Formats: sequence, C-alpha cells, structure tokens
Amino acid sequence: MDHTFFLKEPKSKKKTLIIFSCYFKHENKQFKYSTGEKIEPKHWSFKENRPKIKGSQRDANASAIVTQLNRYTNKFEEIEAWHTKTGEEFTTKNLKNSFDIEFKKVSSKKNLFYDAYDKFMEEKQKRNEWKPSTVKRYNNIKNHLIQFEEKKKYKLTFSKINNKFYTEFINYCYNTLDHNTNTFSRNIGLFKTFMFWALKEKFTYNDTFTSFVKPERVITKEVALTIDQVKAIFEFKPKTKKLEQVRDVFVFQCLTGLRYGELKLVNERCVIDNILIIHEEKDVSKEPRKIPLFEISNYLLKKYSYKLPLLSNQKQNEYVKDVFEEADFTHEVEYSRTKNKHQEIKHKPFNKRISTHSARRTFVSIMKKKGIADKTIMEMTGHRDFKTFNTYYKVDNIAKVDAIHLAFGSMELPKLKKA
Repeated sequence: MDHTFFLKEPKSKKKTLIIFSCYFKHENKQFKYSTGEKIEPKHWSFKENRPKIKGSQRDANASAIVTQLNRYTNKFEEIEAWHTKTGEEFTTKNLKNSFDIEFKKVSSKKNLFYDAYDKFMEEKQKRNEWKPSTVKRYNNIKNHLIQFEEKKKYKLTFSKINNKFYTEFINYCYNTLDHNTNTFSRNIGLFKTFMFWALKEKFTYNDTFTSFVKPERVITKEVALTIDQVKAIFEFKPKTKKLEQVRDVFVFQCLTGLRYGELKLVNERCVIDNILIIHEEKDVSKEPRKIPLFEISNYLLKKYSYKLPLLSNQKQNEYVKDVFEEADFTHEVEYSRTKNKHQEIKHKPFNKRISTHSARRTFVSIMKKKGIADKTIMEMTGHRDFKTFNTYYKVDNIAKVDAIHLAFGSMELPKLKKA
C-alpha cells in the first residue's frame, strides 16, 4: 500500500502541519494523520511530497523533519508487513491505534509499555494461570526493568525493544544485578512470554524480541548431603524448638524428595497404606506421585500430627543455615557461578550453601548412589525429562573412587624382574 505526506494548508504563508496519508481500498477510506511537524510551503517539495533538502529554500530544520517523517514511514511499513505475515485484516483503526501508541498521542500519565505489562499480569492472574511464585517472578522482572531504565538512561517503549536494548539488558543483568546464566535465562524467557502476549494483543507490531537468545541453562556445583550427613543432622539437637522444627522439615524433604512448596499438601488423608500420595502442584494433569514412607519419615509425620511446621521458603532457607552452622557443618565447599561464557569457581562454608532445594537434591543423589533406576526416582520426584533430572546429581569423588576400585580392583601388580 502506498503512502504519502501533504501539507494541511499548502497555500499558507506561514508554517502548516504535515499530514501522513494513505488509502484503504477495502474500506474505501482515506487515512489522514497529523505528524505534528510544521513547515512553510515554500520549503516543501510538492513534487516529492517531502521537505526540500537542498538549495536556498531549504528549511533550517529540514533534516530533523525528514527524520521524523521517516519514523512514520518505517512504522507504517512495519505494521503493514506484520498484517501481511499474520493474515489479519489491516484497517484504519489498527493504523491509528498503532500511531497513537508509537508517537505518544495517548495519555501522558501512563507509560504504555508498563500499562500493557500490568494488563498482562492481571489477565493471567484472573484466569488462575499462574502460581504465586510466578506472580512474584514477573513483579521482580518489572522492578528490574524499571531500575534498568534509571541505571542505563534507556526509556522503555515497545519500539525500543530492539538489539540495543537486549545488549544493554544483558550487561545490566550480569554486571549490575550479578545474575548468573540460569537466572538470566529464566528471566529473558519470561520477558519474551510477555512480549509474545503484547504482540498478540496488538500493543506492538515490533517482533525484534523473537531473536533474543535465551541462554542454555548450565549445570552448577550444588550441595547435596550423603546418607551419613542426613543421619548426623537428624540426630543433632538444635538449641531452640524453632530450629528443631526446621531440621525436621529439612530431613523429611531429604527422605521424600518433595519440593518445599509441596509440603503444605501433606496431611493424614494423603497417606494410604504407608504410601504418601502427592498430586502434582505444578501440573494438575499429571498422575499423582506415590512415595513410600518408612520408619523415620512416618515418625516425623506423626510427631507433628501430619501437619508439618512450615515457614515461608525464605525463612526456612535462612534458619536451615543456622541449623547446619550449629551442627558444625561449616567446612568450605566449592561451587561455580556462570555468566554467559564465563565461569567462576568460588568457595563458601557448607552451611551457607544449604537451602530447601538441597534436600530435594540430596534425595536424588542418595538414590542414584544406591543404584536406584532413574525412572523409579523420577516417578517419585515428578521429573519428566532426564536433562532437568540430571542437574540434581553430580558424581562426587567418593563415587568415582568406588567405581575405579569396582572396575579394576581385582587386577594385581605383576612381579617385576630385578634390573
């Protein structure tokens, strides 16, 4: 579809508005839109329908006016191309709404980017599509974007979600927020989900974001307890009742492989014939998981009348570190931090690396070391794919030594002849 520019009052002796125009044949309608730019007719080329850019009759601001008119041309072509690609009808209403958004002819009291973001979050929550943890993550991303704007002096609009934004946002996340690769990967994935929604809802026609690369998640060195360490923690007597409860909940996780968020689902009704039956919290379409209980796990459930003393995940993570510190689990352990292609090896006291997720990792690690089949373990943990499951288990040096001795231990050193 062709488009052009013309002057509102071509015979005026003063500056007059420049109008964008195109014709929608299927609507039998001429579309006109004020660019807000003004120029005297003597500085206008009626042959090219553009400001004169050479000669004595060139307007002093001709270059700036041409740049602004090019923005209208580029936006028009972008919107038209998007409608052609998707097969959706291109209408004067679509074009006007898009121009209003792009050229800020909407209420100045709201930032349309964040207005759309809020509508996106509202829709997902009203439809009960998100868990509270997902809502929290999207709120965090919004805060990161607001702080990014301030730090980088980069005003966010849909049209500015481009390769420059992606480069600056990567730099901000890795260097200012100190995010690792896995955190950045998750956040850029969630951000792209929002942008796909905004594209679908026609808040934008800019699809540059589809080329943003979501980094592959990396396997990092994390803490997992051995069976002897689980026994030691279970037998340890903390100084306070609160820390005793934190210890018991952590040990119960180690013995069942449950996510911390799933512990609230545990009650007497879900224990049948010594089997703990858990309905998948993340995906209700999945079959219930069945986790056999034994003497200690049964003891812990009965101790609390089948209602485990749960804190918030944040508080549990805080206090479980105190439990391990009291129990003298303070030796230094190695862990890795990866930022894109750069990996750092760091050291921290064992207790500082413990979290609720360490218990789930411990369950998997102990099972694997005992030679339990992956499929059996995954049936209990709820993992669907081996790639994710295998991030929970790292072969330690003890396992490697055992493997070498098992494989080659029967070999004897030959008798050597004397020289």
